[in-house]
Amino acid sequence: MDLTIDYYNLNAENFIENTQNVDMHLAQDRFLQLLDENASILDFGCGSGRDTRYFMDKGYQVTATDGSAEICRLASIFTGIAVKEMLFQELDDINTYGGIWACSSILHLPKNELLLVIRKMCNALKDTGVIYTSFKYGDFEGVRNGRYFTDFNEDSFKEFIAGIPELTIEDHWITGDVRPGRGDERWLNLILRK
Repeated sequence: MDLTIDYYNLNAENFIENTQNVDMHLAQDRFLQLLDENASILDFGCGSGRDTRYFMDKGYQVTATDGSAEICRLASIFTGIAVKEMLFQELDDINTYGGIWACSSILHLPKNELLLVIRKMCNALKDTGVIYTSFKYGDFEGVRNGRYFTDFNEDSFKEFIAGIPELTIEDHWITGDVRPGRGDERWLNLILRK
């Protein structure tokens, strides 16, 4: 995990430049439709702060976290709120959020840590709360382009999440990468409900 955080600390400005203005409204709105009007949201691994800002502009109370100090600094400037520097494994909130948004973030965990973190996410959700998360589509697990990745397809994720019976897969869909020049990369998008 240190390798991945080092990557983001060293490449923060470039990463933010490539992701901050990407249009994610289809996934964002699909997620928001499932939340109560005044739900609190955890943007878990917020990156540039793009989604935090979108949710705040829609009137939601958002808590934003990221593991990279440099990303937190830049995202705080962009969003106007303090972004908390925190590793995924440090989540210890209980029954706090109506929704958790983990867009291309928890995919950086190895499977054994990922299951524990998703369990912590489940604990942090209020009853009937929802999680949005996304993974690169495939079956790779390991270091790629300087960062750790765990990829999934529909079947492998269904099998994986069976270890957390409190969560059900409410929805899933596959999209191309929305960043310029990356359209041939596929993503598995998931909505999980407690």
